[in-house]
Amino acid sequence: MTTLSDIRARTRTDLHDDGAEQRWTDDALDRHIAHALAEMSLAMPRELTTTITTTPGSRELSVTTLAGLVDVRRVEYPTGDFPPCLVRFTQWGDNLLLDLPCPPDGGDATVDYTASHTLDDSGSTLPGRFEDLLVMGASAYAALEQSIATIDGLNTGGPAVPDQFAASARARLTAFGQLLRQYGRANRVTARRLVTPTF
Repeated sequence: MTTLSDIRARTRTDLHDDGAEQRWTDDALDRHIAHALAEMSLAMPRELTTTITTTPGSRELSVTTLAGLVDVRRVEYPTGDFPPCLVRFTQWGDNLLLDLPCPPDGGDATVDYTASHTLDDSGSTLPGRFEDLLVMGASAYAALEQSIATIDGLNTGGPAVPDQFAASARARLTAFGQLLRQYGRANRVTARRLVTPTF
């Protein structure tokens, strides 16, 4: 399974920074990887389903337990019917207000939601086909940082070094943004059907 160390090493390779003297520290690259992963999590988040027990007599449903929550996509209550009884809801903070004629009786609700991806030394939730995109985004943010850091510095590569880093960062960020739009959730078509529960 791909880990943070793997992505960091691949980012160094893309930046030609895998020699004896490294320009970026591990912490700096980890920060840029996290930045790119956060952007990807908004465009192509994890799609998850969980069961939350309702509170008898209350139309409010807490989603505080949903780690890395990006967006609640749909709520089914009661569960187990076909077609599913999808409930209209409004969200405010960590609470959903279910638009039901009668408040729940304490039964389970099924919640489909999207969440941020995780990446650490134990593994990643990002699908393998998107790892190169993550490396591209991380290397773009790293190059952008370096272009800013070298503006007023003495550069052994000559006065054009900051501009070269900036040009590289712009090219990578442009490609990263285009691919996020291409693969992002905005381009997906989802079928939604609401069925009013009968009690």
